[in-house]
Amino acid sequence: MHSIVKSWQRIFALLLVVLMCIGCSKVPSISYNPWKIISVPTNEKLLDIAFTGNPQHGYLVGSNTTLLETKDGGDTWKPITLQLDEQKYRFNSVSFLGKEGWIAGEPGFLIHTNDEGASWSRIPLSEKLPGNPIAIKALADNTAELATDVGAIYQTTDGGKNWKAQVESAVGVVRNLERSTDGKYVAVSAKGNFYSTWEPGENAWVPHNRNSSRRVENMGFLDNGQLWMLARGGQIQFSEPTKVDEWQKAEFPELSTSWGLLDLAYRTPNEIWIGGGSGNLLRSTDGGKTWEKDRDVEEVAANLYKIVFFQPDQGFVIGDRGVLLKYIPNPETTSAQAA
Repeated sequence: MHSIVKSWQRIFALLLVVLMCIGCSKVPSISYNPWKIISVPTNEKLLDIAFTGNPQHGYLVGSNTTLLETKDGGDTWKPITLQLDEQKYRFNSVSFLGKEGWIAGEPGFLIHTNDEGASWSRIPLSEKLPGNPIAIKALADNTAELATDVGAIYQTTDGGKNWKAQVESAVGVVRNLERSTDGKYVAVSAKGNFYSTWEPGENAWVPHNRNSSRRVENMGFLDNGQLWMLARGGQIQFSEPTKVDEWQKAEFPELSTSWGLLDLAYRTPNEIWIGGGSGNLLRSTDGGKTWEKDRDVEEVAANLYKIVFFQPDQGFVIGDRGVLLKYIPNPETTSAQAA
């Protein structure tokens, strides 16, 4: 009797594997892979990327005081060593507007440049600053906005000499925090069980309960002000256009996957890319109605946790262990020229 039970258990396990494979095959492959693996001179965790007013000149930042520079549009990178104290800093965020740029990190770290990074000056931050800087955004000449990992938001208009609090109270420790182009914020709580929103002019963050039992992984904004949400189990949702706490039907781009979805970015108003664990990279060309999978990128042994498009033909995917992918707008043309 025991052997019969064991046999049925094996059959059941095999059927599960077959069903998972069948589910997997329902996601079509993209017709070509537009992503090129870029070699970077570090295995540190990369956290953010930005370009100056020159699209060939940019910077990558990461853990353990990692700062890399490119002058050929991101094809090659070289390490930059800053004259700092012996403290190892985690560079969380980098932002440029023209020649002026900022790098923010922890513990309590901020530097500023007016010459595309040829020289950097340290900006002292108050020891009373709530939390550690996790996001910096260059807004105009000598003007930037700084946000911390507990939802404190500050703005400077004099190159970092003085800072004005934009919100009266912090929101609590956050998993991640995103800023819209018009200055709104959304923050996911550390445990992913609720999210909060803030708009310029409001005194405090507005908390929102998640709309399902699935923990929230990441959130961000569409250009029209809508929110997108990635939740555990490969779920994606979009908010109603005018109501950030009312949500459209949940979608599962790849129902059978066991890998989490980690970040989302729009290349064009209709083309969306989503990155996830174990080299999982998905694309929709119809605003999220249908999805394709980039199976060539699956060979990249990394979690793809940040996708950035500076313009439709300039994009990057950041993964752990120093993984960087660069978007190639016309791969067939590029291949023909290389041949």
